[in-house]
Formats: sequence, structure tokens, C-alpha cells
Amino acid sequence: MGRGPSIEARKNAVDARRGKIFTKIIREISVAARSGGGDPHGNPRLRVAIDKGLAVNMTKDVIERAVKKATGELEGVEYEEIRYEGYAPGGVAVIVDCLTDNRVRTVAEVRHAFSKFGGNLGTEGSVAFMFHKRGVIWFGEGVDEDRLTEAAIEAGADDVIVYPEDGSIDVITSPESFLDVKAALEAAGLVPGEAEVTFRADNNVTVDGDTGRQVVKLLAWLEDLDDVQSVYSNAELGEDAYA
Repeated sequence: MGRGPSIEARKNAVDARRGKIFTKIIREISVAARSGGGDPHGNPRLRVAIDKGLAVNMTKDVIERAVKKATGELEGVEYEEIRYEGYAPGGVAVIVDCLTDNRVRTVAEVRHAFSKFGGNLGTEGSVAFMFHKRGVIWFGEGVDEDRLTEAAIEAGADDVIVYPEDGSIDVITSPESFLDVKAALEAAGLVPGEAEVTFRADNNVTVDGDTGRQVVKLLAWLEDLDDVQSVYSNAELGEDAYA
């Protein structure tokens, strides 16, 4: 049996992944600050982006520089928001949200990814109608279901979804009430594992086997592109899709 990657190689891979995450969050902070101002108290989108940065141990200095560049206090790059829509194998709908300083480069990379893994890049609006924006506040196993449900409903959540297979729970909110519900739950001592405003499909498409594996590869490739911020799909993937 061959040896695995060296400690240095593994560290370099982790550092590269961390760098990509930081880059994506900094871009989100920049666009949020440019569009809604540099005060997170009056700019919910910026507040969410800053929370993401803090959650991955981004320093306050880095966050502050990103905000200042976006608001013109420091020189910085301007990013454009672009959304691409398409279909992965098996009829799976995919939305790709990007922030880029080079639209030509980005569309070429996204189109290549869809083609490489048997998908098709569609036109604007071709799949977006299948999704709705939702706040999702996720808790891992071990949280008191009754206590969480009561606190979530009292705080204004739309729904609480329990997953019996692993004991995790999703608290679903409207985008507008997301921050208030999250703050209320945290004040009650219920700290989520993850929390974000995302897109969820009305109906999922089940894919498995070779088709499922192709879908997984396409989504992973897209997520790894530098200009891609978020990837959403309606894929319901079986365990064998990750084999």
C-alpha cells in the first residue's frame, strides 16, 4: 500500500481550501457593502456576510479592509454579480451565483463545467422558478427538539424540519426574518452549527448510480471555481452517488 500525502501536502491543501473560502467571503462582503453601505446594522446582507467571515475565523481587520475597499475608503476591485442556470445529468436543476471582475472568463469556466459532466447551461429563468429564497438555521444532533421548536416558532420561524436519520434539525425562515430568528435562538442558548440565507427547491429530483456521481462531480467542480460564490440544486442524492 502506498503512503498517503505528507503532513506538509495535507497542510497545503487545507490552506488552499481556506484561502478559497476567505476569497469568496471577502467578495460577498465587498458587494454587500458597495450595494447597501458599510454599516452592518443597517445592511442585513453585509451583516450575514460578516457573520460568515467570523465563523471561519476571519479577522476583524480583514473584514474592515474589505468594507473600506468596497465603500471607496481604500482602493479595491469592483465585482459584478452574475447568475447562471442550467441542468445537470438526470434533469437536476442547478443555479450558480458568481461574483466576478471578468464576465467572459466566468461564463467560459461555468459552461465548461456543465459540458464536462454531461449537463447543459440554460438561459436566464430556465430553472430559477423552481427555487425560493429561504433562511436556514441548522442544528446538529443532540439539541432539545421540543425546546428548539418552541423557541423557533415564538421567534417567527416558518417551519422546523427534523431529520430522523441523523437527528439534525433545520429551522426555516423568510429571508427578512432570518437575522431576528437566529439572534433569538442564540439568546436562548441555542447556537446553530450553520446558518445562511439560501435557495431551496420546491421539489427535488432523485438521482443515484452513475448519474448521481456525475451530478456530484459537476456540483463540486462548480463550487471550486474562484468566481463561484454559491451553487444550488434540486438533487436528492443517494449514498452511492458519493462512491
